[in-house]
Amino acid sequence: MEKYISNSAADTVRIGTDFAERLKANDGVLYKGEMGAGKTYFTKGIAKAFEIIEEVTSPTFALINEYYGKLNIFHFDLFRIDSFDDLYAIGFFDYFDRNGVLCVEWSENIPDLAQSFDTVYQVTISKTGEESREITIEKIK
Repeated sequence: MEKYISNSAADTVRIGTDFAERLKANDGVLYKGEMGAGKTYFTKGIAKAFEIIEEVTSPTFALINEYYGKLNIFHFDLFRIDSFDDLYAIGFFDYFDRNGVLCVEWSENIPDLAQSFDTVYQVTISKTGEESREITIEKIK
């Protein structure tokens, strides 16, 4: 388990960029953290590492945002998803064939989701102050 302290959004992006060096196609990045914790900023860091030039935004209303670069990112928001049936309905599992990393916000809504991946990381972002965050990264599978 790795722990980092972020004192700004820019720090969170940098930590995400450094973390991305270990990712490969079909890996899962499962986020835990309250609304506004910095999950999307962390994903912006991953996108930077993959040379994605498109602006990364929260997938809250779209359910998924797709970004294409050196390695693609499929950024999901499962806030309103609570079953494997819902995942199948939105085509979640089809993304395993699309040469990308699946970054999943609100992954805790599907307790066994990690079992769907060969390699998966749990990224927990906790607010410790107005701008500061504790970021914990753990390879869980």
